[in-house]
Amino acid sequence: QVQLVESGGGLVQPGGSLRLSCTISGDIFSIYSMGWYRQAPGKQRELVASVTTGGSTNYADSVKGRFTCSRDNAKNAVYLQMDDLKPQDTAVYYCHGTIATFEVLTERDYWGQGTQVTVSS
Repeated sequence: QVQLVESGGGLVQPGGSLRLSCTISGDIFSIYSMGWYRQAPGKQRELVASVTTGGSTNYADSVKGRFTCSRDNAKNAVYLQMDDLKPQDTAVYYCHGTIATFEVLTERDYWGQGTQVTVSS
């Protein structure tokens, strides 16, 4: 069994910053890609940022230059530093991992429960 637990969401004013954290635990053989998705009301879930085991990152165009995704392989953790937040960043943010377990050695997708980020004055 694999668990992804997020923290760090909340309410912030435009231009402010938040840092999301996600820790992955369980019967983990290997973690490949880790990252963050978000879903705003009435919209589809979209990729925000991801980082590979080797540290290569990928960002949505809308967050480039404002968000930084990083991971700590020793802690099985992934982070999202969000700066210069805008009202359009308001969404539920989901931690995501592509993970292989000892029980099922092929990788599959796992999700956290989501954390609300609201950007409003």
